[in-house]
Amino acid sequence: MNALASLQVDALLSYAIAIVLPALDAILPVLPSETAIITLGVATAGSTDPRIGLLVAFTAAGAFLGDNLCYLLGRRFGPRIERRFFRGEQGARRLAWAERSLERYGMPLIVVCRFIPGGRTAVMLCCGIVRYNRRRFVVATAIAGVIWACYSFFIGRLGGRAFEDRPWAGLLLALGLAVGISMLIELARRVRSRRGQASRGDAGQVEADDAGQDQADRDQLEGGYGVAEEGHADDRGARGADPGPHGVGRPDLEVAQRHGQ
Repeated sequence: MNALASLQVDALLSYAIAIVLPALDAILPVLPSETAIITLGVATAGSTDPRIGLLVAFTAAGAFLGDNLCYLLGRRFGPRIERRFFRGEQGARRLAWAERSLERYGMPLIVVCRFIPGGRTAVMLCCGIVRYNRRRFVVATAIAGVIWACYSFFIGRLGGRAFEDRPWAGLLLALGLAVGISMLIELARRVRSRRGQASRGDAGQVEADDAGQDQADRDQLEGGYGVAEEGHADDRGARGADPGPHGVGRPDLEVAQRHGQ
């Protein structure tokens, strides 16, 4: 209770938490930045002080700074970053996923990855490693920071108002909502990824089948052509060389005349 009471809009500690934790969380994902911002929302749920907007702005600025710090580190120390953050098979998969997703979705991915558990750091560092367009990155991270700050504060204030007499219960409710939303986003991402892989696999199979069928058709046509050539050669061998349209023999003309009569 006392800890939550100390996190008010007039406390310097609140502003320090709002900007420092989201900034450092980009490099040190173990820091509970989202939990801290939700806690600020719970602690200030009963207040209508306009300085709450300043807390939200500090939170968005901290998230923006952290994302751009990741970008600069990835751009400046790419190989070292890969060895440090993407070691082993699991790290390689995370980096590969980030590169594929960034190439496919671009700016929307940078915004959405803030809500994907463990996805923020991988994508931000990957943007620096592959030297993603800096202007686009700045715009996307600014949008992501504002959305995330408003979302976290809203979840916290919602829980705080639902349990005004029991702020710790409100905090637990808010954290539960945040975790549930994150799980839904991650589930949707995985379902979409599996569907994409299945579609690519089906397309590859159809392409292979079509190529094989085309080859079979060509072989069949070539085989039929060869049989026709052999039959035509046998027929020529039995009757002699083909005289052509101007070399029809006299017996053949007599037969044709009789049929005409």
